[in-house]
Amino acid sequence: MFDYLEWDAFGPAVELLDLYAPSSSPTPGPEGRQPDLAAYFPELLLEAEFCSQSVESQSSSSCSDDLLTSPRSPPPPPRTYKPCFVCQDKSSGYHYGVSACEGCKGFFRRSVQKNMVYTCHRERNCIINKISRNRCQYCRLQRCFSAGMSRESVRNDRKQKGQKEAVKMTIMETYELTAELGLIVEKICRAHRETFPSLCQLGKYTTKSSAEQRIQLDLGLWDKFSELATKCIIKVVEFAKQVPGFTGLSITDQITLLKAACLDILILRICARYTPDQDTMTFSDGLTLTRTQIHNAGFGPLTDHVFTFAGQLLPLGMDDTESGLLSAICLVSGDRQDLEEPSKVEVIQEPLLEALKVYSRRRRPSDPLLFPRALMKITDLRSISAKGAERVVALKMEIPGSLPPLIAEMLEDLENLQLSHRRAAPVAPSPTASPTASPTLHTLSGIQV
Repeated sequence: MFDYLEWDAFGPAVELLDLYAPSSSPTPGPEGRQPDLAAYFPELLLEAEFCSQSVESQSSSSCSDDLLTSPRSPPPPPRTYKPCFVCQDKSSGYHYGVSACEGCKGFFRRSVQKNMVYTCHRERNCIINKISRNRCQYCRLQRCFSAGMSRESVRNDRKQKGQKEAVKMTIMETYELTAELGLIVEKICRAHRETFPSLCQLGKYTTKSSAEQRIQLDLGLWDKFSELATKCIIKVVEFAKQVPGFTGLSITDQITLLKAACLDILILRICARYTPDQDTMTFSDGLTLTRTQIHNAGFGPLTDHVFTFAGQLLPLGMDDTESGLLSAICLVSGDRQDLEEPSKVEVIQEPLLEALKVYSRRRRPSDPLLFPRALMKITDLRSISAKGAERVVALKMEIPGSLPPLIAEMLEDLENLQLSHRRAAPVAPSPTASPTASPTLHTLSGIQV
């Protein structure tokens, strides 16, 4: 049996060798000293030698068995985030200052970068959650701001990306009009020209009716304007049915897109017939009206917005093909409310965007910003259309009787397009007009062009 001191010698080998000198045999020490314990355990000598070499070669390593055999620490748990502060969907991280999902992150970025102007068709207090977040863009954007999303963060992010893109732009891009894109360009150009004659093709004529000063409404001009507007809407429908892929959508989605985009396209078309030196616009039958006359014909406060947009459109110098492609892009937009298959609409829009990009770049290689500037006009068009919805409400109280059926049907849903039950229900004919004499979108949907 070993006493306590001898048992304590079973500690670390280095300490053991400090107390006892190594020996090759278990011989008694001087003065009757107990034999060297290391002699009974030669493996301790090997361990000490190993540790000595290890310390010399790598001072940071340890010869302790405990350190060599200690288990590795478990990996950290996956990082979790609070639900999206905007819609309560699953968050993908912190974006622009708050925990947000990918959908709200992208929506906020696009809205800020494009300076989007949205309109709430209810009372500006729509419920925003995972299911309803796409129903009201206005309330969703306001929810983003109230949740703490930073507009400045988007700008800084855009600035950094812009610097990276500037480096890439040093390499000249080549724009090839593939056979597929060439066919799209040809179809859109033909459809645009067939449904919208250019200014030089029209026999212009004028009228002296209420040309001197602005009044609330000139009923004579209103009657003429409403007649022309009905014909123009029919032409827009004919144009839409020639856009590649449009008739492959459900009738419901076709009508939804037409209602949402018709006023955009009508404004884009009338602005293409703007004569700046005379400050006039020419309609499809050649009727040319001054700014004052257009105001009195029913445009009212909308007039100056339309003329301002026309002036901004002139520097782009778009030809028939570019105007047609921009109209088609306005039409097939997947972010319209109440679409049954928005993803299918986006698939149709993608080649139109590419066609406009390639065509405009090939036509004017010295102006690489024409394409993005043209797309930005869509935002302006939507803003004017939103004001147009307000004008329709006022116009109903100014005119005797009701709006022509096709105009009423096309414009009424600018205010309540998000109501899904209207999408499913057939549109009733106007009580003041015969459904056979006055076409509706449902009857026009059967026209083969």
